[in-house]
Amino acid sequence: MMAALVGAELTRERTPYLPLTPHEIAESARLAVQSGAAIVHVHVRDDAGRPTNDADRFREVLDLIRQRCLPIPIIQVSTGGAMGDSFESRSQPLEAGPDMASLNSGSINFGDGVFENPIPFVEFLAQRMGRLKVIPEIEVYDLSHVETANGLIEKGEIPTPAHFQFVLGVKGGLAATEENLKLLASRIPEGASWTAAGVGRHQFPMAELALALGGNVRVGLEDNIYLEKGVLAKGNHELVQKAVELARRYGRQPATPEEARALLRL
Repeated sequence: MMAALVGAELTRERTPYLPLTPHEIAESARLAVQSGAAIVHVHVRDDAGRPTNDADRFREVLDLIRQRCLPIPIIQVSTGGAMGDSFESRSQPLEAGPDMASLNSGSINFGDGVFENPIPFVEFLAQRMGRLKVIPEIEVYDLSHVETANGLIEKGEIPTPAHFQFVLGVKGGLAATEENLKLLASRIPEGASWTAAGVGRHQFPMAELALALGGNVRVGLEDNIYLEKGVLAKGNHELVQKAVELARRYGRQPATPEEARALLRL
């Protein structure tokens, strides 16, 4: 179970429960772990609440999470940054000492903009993660992204067994449907693991489908701010709690951070 705590685009105008400061993000992580999350996906903000890729800010937040959370979760940083960030800026969070990092494996129309991930940049990030011993999570918004990642796996630039995350429901990407999720899951290498992340109102339908298909689940304010229609979640922990309840209905017990480390071979 993964909790995506903050994101880069969400603002307090949309939800007053968004954690922004290092201490708020660490506290949100603590509550999410306490509720059943084994992995926390982290973006950070500067003192004005704006998204930043500053390695020192990431290091501060990661240190606070490790101090406050028991058990200590797997910490995954974003290399997606915010729309328009430079490639060099987006690589900076890797220097903060995370366990994992997102590896976006292709470019895509994203809302009204373009999320740029040209193949040379994907290769650069994969190689940098390898040098720093950071495990990549391959972010997939389109079928072509799976093909790109499979090529990097064959070249040895992504370690195996690989872990994929299928992000469905983004305007410009694959729709959040059962057919699309099954297609993506069928195209990854044997032995690879996967997580589904549904955006907005698709968060819990995709979580439930992933649980039924034997996959893993990501929830969190980065992707969805509502616990149910018209009801704001009062924090990431409420979204995690709902996902845990879904998992148990399918006879799935959420992994502890230690169990997740073993499954991901961290």
